[in-house]
Amino acid sequence: MNSLVNFLKQSDILYQLTPTQLELVANLCQEVTFNAGDVIFQENSGSKELYVIAQGEVDILINRTGTGDLEKKETVVARLRRGQSFGEVALVDEGLRSASARSAQKDTRLLVIQRDKLIMLCETYPQLGYRLMYNLAADLAMKIRNTDLRIREQLLYKPQDKK
Repeated sequence: MNSLVNFLKQSDILYQLTPTQLELVANLCQEVTFNAGDVIFQENSGSKELYVIAQGEVDILINRTGTGDLEKKETVVARLRRGQSFGEVALVDEGLRSASARSAQKDTRLLVIQRDKLIMLCETYPQLGYRLMYNLAADLAMKIRNTDLRIREQLLYKPQDKK
């Protein structure tokens, strides 16, 4: 358990949690290992888990079948590494996932935390809940900014079709 707590201490979403708070979160973690290419979850599936990467890399992919691009069915939009989390929107709502996640390497170890258990922990320990939700908001804000920059780049710097 101590090694799990040490690892969680380095995770972005659990930044500045106390050792006791980290131990409480560690008690909720289930460790799962994936091989290269294994699908962790599919786009448009239900979301009830938060994932933290303990080892390896995870590709986040979007489905392109509706775009008319017949060459690529999926596009990697992000590659996440050790200490990063994904599936965090499941903490806010239990809607459908907006992308798929796939193991990018052999022996990708993930810590899976069930939404219901983590929400209960946050309600029981409000300081832990505040810090976790603050970190979640900061993480999502950074992702929104990065997406905004990518959209701007596409709109402003991509050659326009002349008609």
